[in-house]
Amino acid sequence: MKTKAAVVFEPGRPWEVVELELDPPKAGEVQVRFVAAGLCHSDEYMRLGELRPRYPLVGGHEGAGVIEAVGEGVTGLSVGDPVVCSFRPACGRCRFCAMGKSNLCDEGARLFEGSLPDGTFRFHHGDLDVGANAMLGTFSERAVVPAFSCIKVAEDLPLTSMAMLGCAVPTGWGAAVHSGDVRPGEVVVVLGSGGVGINAVQGARMAGAAETVVVDPVQDKLEIAKKLGATRTATTADEAKEIVQELTGGHGADKAIVTAGVPGLAESGFSMLRKGGTLVLAGMGNADTLRLDLPVSLIARADMRIVGSAMGSCNFQIDIPRLISLYRSGDLRLDELVSGTYALDDISLGYEDMYSGKNLRGVILFD
Repeated sequence: MKTKAAVVFEPGRPWEVVELELDPPKAGEVQVRFVAAGLCHSDEYMRLGELRPRYPLVGGHEGAGVIEAVGEGVTGLSVGDPVVCSFRPACGRCRFCAMGKSNLCDEGARLFEGSLPDGTFRFHHGDLDVGANAMLGTFSERAVVPAFSCIKVAEDLPLTSMAMLGCAVPTGWGAAVHSGDVRPGEVVVVLGSGGVGINAVQGARMAGAAETVVVDPVQDKLEIAKKLGATRTATTADEAKEIVQELTGGHGADKAIVTAGVPGLAESGFSMLRKGGTLVLAGMGNADTLRLDLPVSLIARADMRIVGSAMGSCNFQIDIPRLISLYRSGDLRLDELVSGTYALDDISLGYEDMYSGKNLRGVILFD
């Protein structure tokens, strides 16, 4: 079968929309016709070579669509089912899945390689095997993906909004609710108000934060953050630090959640924390240059915590239905997060709009 997809053939080259050959699903796999795919910054890091996958690679790791075919042994999924695809697989069998930490599933070892679990590829361009980001490749009209990367959703749900449940929403929401363990009455700082950050704001609100201070240089994003749970906003980290000092009588914030891969931002978040505070790292960036420079002795004597947050420490099979329930009740806002939609051929324009600050979350819509 032929499919049109956005591919990065070498680091630094632009997205190229080309026709690929797509193999049918093998055992444990399904073929998905994508309806919507989110434009996440992480795919751009791969295109630029700041994160180094195997090339060539079909981009996209956040999406929703409809199952067109199922491979041998697949249970619980059928042709015609609408599904959300998660960029973190959940095999249900490995040590980490058994521990309830499916966001660390061993099958994730192939996310940057782009092959399917058996080590082979389903996308081909001539003689080239083409990988799929996170074993998904949602920047393609169709893809063959592991069945354990999909979760069935109700037919009445809008897949344009559901697509964000594959990455941005659980990553941000979970950074506050799970990784950060935000408690009622706490003061929380969210650094960055993009697709992940805005959902950290929503997560902090639902967890009962008394104050959520959001930092972002783009005023339009701050206005949206106010509508979704931010109590105070700032355009710089220094301004946010002053606000935190005012709110806490000089003690500092309970939690600081970093959602943007900007050098120095994590250190700024750390400087706003109280003794015993927690720094949550939920943003990606250049693997070579994005580093932490923090005083170890202060971390030790002040009982500080630094926490990584892979997919918001979410359990895909449990938390996606939970987030859908919150969406249905009106507690979780999703539709408002889609700030621009694009055809696949316009993917570069979508990313230009992201860089310019125009988009909260751009989404590719397929015919």
